[in-house]
Amino acid sequence: MKILFILNDPPYGSERSYNALRLARALAKQAGQEVSVFLMGDAVACAKAGQQVPDGYYNAGDMVRMVAANGNVGLCGTCMTARGIGDAEVVEGARRSTLNELAEWTAAADKTLVF
Repeated sequence: MKILFILNDPPYGSERSYNALRLARALAKQAGQEVSVFLMGDAVACAKAGQQVPDGYYNAGDMVRMVAANGNVGLCGTCMTARGIGDAEVVEGARRSTLNELAEWTAAADKTLVF
């Protein structure tokens, strides 16, 4: 089954992106699941490399990297540019993408979850 997650919220201040990444990671580990995550708007900051968070606090960049290890992670290129995030500044496995690719992923998905 192909499952698409679309995230819009920033990595911190709300737990929506955190919970979406947790679920995406859990599903990506299951056999027969093809998971894709598309980060838009402030959610592109979830994939920023080098995040320094307090001890005991989740690191959104690490979570994105873990999802990417078993799935696809695309970032809205326009949203990255608007926030001054370059291609070299994202975690391993995440990459700049386009709205056209999101449209393709959406058309191919069996389920789409929006956070």
